[in-house]
Amino acid sequence: MSPSISIAEAAARFVRALEAERDLSPHTVAAYRRDLEEFTDWASRGKVVSLGAVTRPGLRRFVAFLGSRGLARRSIARKASALRSFMRWSVEKSLIVKDPSEGLETPKLDRPLPKVLRAHDAAALMELPPDDDAIGLRDRAVLELLYGAGLRVGELTGLDVDDVDLRHRSMSVTGKGRKQRRLPIGSAAARAVEAYLAGARAELAAKAKGSHTPALFLNRDGKRLGSRSVRSLMDRYALAEGLPRVGPHALRHSFATHLLDNGADLRAVQELLGHESLSTTQIYTHVSTERLRSVYEQSHPRA
Repeated sequence: MSPSISIAEAAARFVRALEAERDLSPHTVAAYRRDLEEFTDWASRGKVVSLGAVTRPGLRRFVAFLGSRGLARRSIARKASALRSFMRWSVEKSLIVKDPSEGLETPKLDRPLPKVLRAHDAAALMELPPDDDAIGLRDRAVLELLYGAGLRVGELTGLDVDDVDLRHRSMSVTGKGRKQRRLPIGSAAARAVEAYLAGARAELAAKAKGSHTPALFLNRDGKRLGSRSVRSLMDRYALAEGLPRVGPHALRHSFATHLLDNGADLRAVQELLGHESLSTTQIYTHVSTERLRSVYEQSHPRA
């Protein structure tokens, strides 16, 4: 054990461990770094430099300090979560004996209901990309897979050609934490992907300079399509037709909600989405309830 290690040094080691051991985005790692640097600076102003000198009351005072700055509850909860992860890791690495963040309370969050497209709006969006050019065929396949399989945008852009088995209408998807799951491909999505692979992808790949990528979806330069480009193409079609402006994740939300609306089992939806916890999937039951309430209030004469 290293009782004399400083908070700053321990935090730096923790961030390096995040970069090396976990499959986190650079943005997430940078957020951890900023949150821990903020705590380190605050603690040093109170003459607390050693990691072993951090106490639960001290952490509570830090949370109260964050609240006094007028930070949103969600921001405070994120910073507290970073501290808990850091302290648990410090115990695992024998840098401290006891976790001072155990039982640390943070502001309760009102979890907002996800944005969901109505079924006919989702269907209309699928039909917007033209089917007579390479970009349009690509975009139609992108939208059909996002909505038809409930993919995260990173899962979609990470697909390679070999991940898709059109003969058996299935695909291998790499989700969070590099965990893989096998998903079915619906008939509409299969037709869209097949049409894209029939010639559009080769046309885009021909524009690449140098080595070719195994990526399923390519941009105008023949390189792997990025998440930002997916968001951009969705904005472009939605704005052109006056549809609700939503991001790629709204199609994932719509996928789950429409499945539940039509009687799908919650645990089956959990597996399709790749959620580790059923509680994460249960947010969609609330969405469905809200939709039912809306229909009731608009339709029932005694509502």
